[in-house]
Amino acid sequence: MSTYGRQDVVFERGEGSWLISTSGERYLDFTSGIAVNALGHCHPKLVAALTEQANTLWHTSNLYRVKNQERLAERLVAETFADCVFFCNSGAEACEGAIKVARKYHAAGGHPERYRIITFEGAFHGRTLATLAAGGNAKYLEGFGPKVEGFDQLVGYDLDAVAKAIGPETAAIMIEPVQMEGGVRVVPDEFLRGLRKLCDDHGLLLVLDEVQSGMGRSGKLFHYEWSGIKPDVMAIAKAIGGGFPLGAFLATKDAARGMVPGTHGSTFGGNPLATAVGNAVLDVMLEPGFLEEIRQKGLRLKQLMAAMKDEHSDAVEEVRGIGLLAGVRLKAEFPAGDVMKAATAEKLLTVSAGDNVIRMLPSLTVSEDEMKDGIARLSRAITALKKKA
Repeated sequence: MSTYGRQDVVFERGEGSWLISTSGERYLDFTSGIAVNALGHCHPKLVAALTEQANTLWHTSNLYRVKNQERLAERLVAETFADCVFFCNSGAEACEGAIKVARKYHAAGGHPERYRIITFEGAFHGRTLATLAAGGNAKYLEGFGPKVEGFDQLVGYDLDAVAKAIGPETAAIMIEPVQMEGGVRVVPDEFLRGLRKLCDDHGLLLVLDEVQSGMGRSGKLFHYEWSGIKPDVMAIAKAIGGGFPLGAFLATKDAARGMVPGTHGSTFGGNPLATAVGNAVLDVMLEPGFLEEIRQKGLRLKQLMAAMKDEHSDAVEEVRGIGLLAGVRLKAEFPAGDVMKAATAEKLLTVSAGDNVIRMLPSLTVSEDEMKDGIARLSRAITALKKKA
């Protein structure tokens, strides 16, 4: 179906931070499959894990215990706030599941009327009918019938406004710690801490969407760690599979009290292939020094982007982000889509976002020379657009 505005290039091979097209051209990949290929293309440990598993067992379904799945769940629990994990295949499924957990929690506690969830303008939680409603983007909702009921969307990060929005039907507050599609907006730590307090005071669940900000990209395994809070429920996906479809939602034992046999399910979720790769991803990310190295790379990327902003002060409004999760906000006369196309002409792959932002999502294994190269290519792209203006 004609649902994608695809660029006219086909890739046949990937090597670390690089993609090679069918015509033999090499592209520096600062998209990483939209934060999916966190360890680059064809990481040897991931290839080995998938190949080994492919030679033994692909699928049995969740009618039976799955060894790799149990191991991955135990490791995620050990590294996070959570007591339990449900595996699925994508970020949208993970967010949908997190919404179900929040609603079922109150129903199991005798308050089925508490089903509404407070969300925030600029959010993106997926493409299912419920996650579209949670995100609230009118462009994505158009033509799909009545908006799914139960979401109260707020503008900005105003704790007083959040407090006023809480009512007798409110079940949870759901937020991305970093709004990615909304323009790489990092939510202030003090706001997240305020949300945690409001949830505690009103008996609500705090639901985090770390589908894009999680799995090391901010310099912590999950971004919420920077604020010192703990959520009740969290959706993850993308980088957890390193390129193989894998998602999950994590919860405390209390938050998941309503999720009993028969309340949710997935045919493919947590299959042996996906969870073999997920365990290999964690093997790499939990190696001593790996996350600290990302923090250092993030600082260097920020410096390189700041220098580019100074060079192109007539085109670049602001640089944003944390770790290897960065955004370049452009002035109105330089549309992000045009800059992205100009960057592709320089053999640099980027992805646009809201608020006229270019997302820069290199692999977590990117080298300093590759970061310098990437920023230089983006700079040349902006220069080329200036000449056309």
